[in-house]
Amino acid sequence: MSKIRIIPLGGVRENGKNVYIIEVDEDIFVLDCGLKYPEDEMLGIDVVISEFDYLIENASRVAGVFLTHGHADAIGGLPYLLADVNVPVFGSELTVELAKLIVSEYAASEKFEDFHVVDEKTEIDFGSNVTISFFKTTHTIPESLGIVVKTPEGSIVYTGDFKFDQGNEEIYRTDFLRLAEIGSSGVLVLLSTSSNANNPMQTASEREVAEEITETIRYWDGRIIVASVASNLIRIQQVLNAAYTLGRKVLLTGQDLEKIVRTAMRLGKIQLPYENMLVTIKEFSKIPDENLLILETGRMGEPIKALQKMASGYHRNIKIKDGDLIFITTTPSIAMETLVVRTEDLVYRSGGEVKMINDNLCVSGHANPRELQMMLNLMKPKCFIPVQGEYRQLEAHARLAYEVGIDQKNVYLTKKGDVLEYNEGYFVQREGISAEDVMIDGIGVGDIGSIVLRDRKILSDDGILFAVVTISRRDQVIVSSPQVTSRGFVYAKTSGDILKESQKIMEKVVLDHLASSNFEWAKVKQDVRDHLARYLFEQTNRRPVILPVIMEYSKKS
Repeated sequence: MSKIRIIPLGGVRENGKNVYIIEVDEDIFVLDCGLKYPEDEMLGIDVVISEFDYLIENASRVAGVFLTHGHADAIGGLPYLLADVNVPVFGSELTVELAKLIVSEYAASEKFEDFHVVDEKTEIDFGSNVTISFFKTTHTIPESLGIVVKTPEGSIVYTGDFKFDQGNEEIYRTDFLRLAEIGSSGVLVLLSTSSNANNPMQTASEREVAEEITETIRYWDGRIIVASVASNLIRIQQVLNAAYTLGRKVLLTGQDLEKIVRTAMRLGKIQLPYENMLVTIKEFSKIPDENLLILETGRMGEPIKALQKMASGYHRNIKIKDGDLIFITTTPSIAMETLVVRTEDLVYRSGGEVKMINDNLCVSGHANPRELQMMLNLMKPKCFIPVQGEYRQLEAHARLAYEVGIDQKNVYLTKKGDVLEYNEGYFVQREGISAEDVMIDGIGVGDIGSIVLRDRKILSDDGILFAVVTISRRDQVIVSSPQVTSRGFVYAKTSGDILKESQKIMEKVVLDHLASSNFEWAKVKQDVRDHLARYLFEQTNRRPVILPVIMEYSKKS
């Protein structure tokens, strides 16, 4: 019997950062390699990836990385893995081209070239009783694929992101016959997306979405700014089609958008209705407002923050003005609802009006509960692991599995780093591996930890206080009286008494240490911090970051 282990490095009990390890005997197969965007409390963090230490330590065993689609939650972590693990990468044509874009932008992996294009007809025999094949799925980006890892014990199936939309265009259509064939061949375990498992609403078809976009902007006389996710290519195509129908030119803005759209156009995955439809930044100001549509995706595909910059006047190219319609065609996650409300308020203050695609429709690129159960019935897995979602979504998906007859003891709610090993018909949990979040801040990878984030949080909430003094240890005196200043803590003009008392406290602490026979720099600074922190909290109920700077004066002989 083959030794089979399944290890989620990410994508469970969180949204995004999908990375799943499948081990069959000595071979390791990595399914997706994504990132997630930081939560509000992760101040200054750009993105979050999985910890790849296990894969780095076992690099010689990794047979390849297999990608389901071209969204950041599936490919965004790839540059950081490939910087340390040189293994082949497999994906559909569009997925590979988008992966090449992000890999080439990271200095440590920019020379990587071992990409391989696959499609739903591809089978890869790894010569170790393992064959990997693929199947077409429907998502918001073309050429999305599910992955089948065929082993002697049965197939391990990973759906990736999917939904069922019966009326979708051919390029996005699911191959139901292939799904039925996979299910009838014997599925040992199914890993299926849970992102929409707790949403009972019927999801609108993409044809309905396209009609809603056209009708929303049809009668608007002013300028239209459409906010979308850069890699949601089906939405971008719908916006382009609506603009063409209504006689509007289109300006693409957003750091990722033009590269992604140009790549998709080159591969024939996006069709431009006519040749001169797109305009440049230099040209758009000359076009009448009633003939212009601006498509904004923002930095790293995040359009909401870009809209805030437009409304606040900080966007590099666009400023919202009276008569603008802001049409948000993405469905923000629950974690971003507060940000969206604040953005709406800013837009209205700037004279614009906001409409959202989900005002009238339930829009999602992920399967709803009935569609998830349909996938379960088609696959007929012996075991089931819900993935891609927060715990409440994984649990909701598990309940859906129970309803279609999967035994509860064969459903596994995992966390990052769990190791499930197949043993005599069941998966049992073995000792886990480290799978912490790795935070990317600028060019720093993993050099930001919880202590740094805590300090940033304190700085953002309570500010910082500098306490500076110059001393002479030889003479045991203070040469220059303490000076205390603050940033983001208290306003000096109205809190002068607090700062003066802080100076006195510092002076007393330093003099006490100068008089001592055992003077230690570290102990002096710590005592200054402790005394000032205690006093400042008593006076303000706040705890600023306190930085004591103690300099030594020495006479030149």
